[in-house]
Formats: sequence, structure tokens, C-alpha cells
Amino acid sequence: MSGKDADAAAQGKGLGDLLPKESTVLSTGAALTQDFKPVKNICAHLNAFHAYADDPKRFVETNHYCGHLNDEVRQCVLYDSPDSDARIIGIEYMITPRLYESLPSDERRLWHSHVYEVKSGMLVMPNRIVPQAVWELAEKREMENIITLYGKVYHLWQTDRGDKLPLGEPKLMTSFTADGQLDFAKVEERDKRFQTDYKEKREGRKNIPSPTIHEDADSAWRTTK
Repeated sequence: MSGKDADAAAQGKGLGDLLPKESTVLSTGAALTQDFKPVKNICAHLNAFHAYADDPKRFVETNHYCGHLNDEVRQCVLYDSPDSDARIIGIEYMITPRLYESLPSDERRLWHSHVYEVKSGMLVMPNRIVPQAVWELAEKREMENIITLYGKVYHLWQTDRGDKLPLGEPKLMTSFTADGQLDFAKVEERDKRFQTDYKEKREGRKNIPSPTIHEDADSAWRTTK
């Protein structure tokens, strides 16, 4: 490992040289002259934890930046942090129950529910600008929508094991479905950073109706028992 690579790795930003001045200038110019329409479609930042489908004891905090492809499909770019130097670690698609039920059974087993993420208070929309009381109402309305959706997520970069580049095959991930599966001390650490409180959110979401979860969803928790 070169000295520059070692410095970058020590900072947790992956291998590679730091951006030269020319690249910084190009990026600034591109931001002024090019139209980033797909990125501008992102309208929500969600934070939650994903588990590896083939090893649910491993989990990763994930920042989702999501947009609506249409009324029944959302697509999210996943990052390891909300910072400007965050690494893209995966992608997630969310679809309505109608679309989910139209899929073949083998395909449905690759998707997960969002009921526990919402009801446990684990899933949050970080906010640092809007007054909290107003934001809580907006977040709750969004949770009422997300709780009905099914997600399919792959991670490309296993940052939790210290990889400095995206190595190997994409990994199918899943959501948590019950208490005892996730160490909520990690959620509390997240809450301190984002000034959120999963316990308050759990209490505030008690009256959100829980939809019936399709028997093919969340298959990782059945196959790994």
C-alpha cells in the first residue's frame, strides 16, 4: 500500500490518491454547466440498518437517498454516511404490494418488508432545519407510506469488514423483523449523531396500521434459523 493509499485508508475513505486540483475544478465547472436530473429527483434521506441475508448477525447502518420513479416504485442510492465524501455502498428498490404480489415466488423471496423498521423507530428521516414538531408530522406521514412497501437491496461495498474498495459479488441484504435481532445500542449511537430518538418514534408510531406481510417476504430470517 502506498503512502497516499495508507493515508486514505486511515481516513476510512478507501484506497486511491486524493483528488488533484484539476479534478476539483472540473467538478465545480460540471456542477455549473451540466444537468444532473436523475440526482435532482432524490427527495428523501432515510437512515436505517440492513442485515446480510446470508448472515443476519452482520448489519450495516445505511443512509438512503431516495426518489420516486413513479407512484409504485422508489429507488434509493445507499451511502455509508451523510457526509460529502460518503461512499456509495448499494442500491435499494421499493415497490407497492400490488407489484410485489405480481412477482414470481422465487423473486418475492429476495424482497423484505418495512413493518418492523417503521414500528420499532429504527427508520428515521434525519432533519436539522425544519422545526421538530412539524417534521415529526411529515415523517410520520412518510412512514405510513413506507410501512406498506417491499424493498430489494444489494450492497456492493462491505465497509463493515473494513474493505477499502467494493470487493466481490453484490450481497443481498434484508431488514430486521423483530426485537432481539439487532443490538439497539447501535441505534442509540445513531440517534446521538442525528439528534433522533427511536424510543420516542416507536411510541409515536404505535397507531400506524401494520399491514399483513406476504409469506414470501423476509425469507432470510426463515432460512437462517
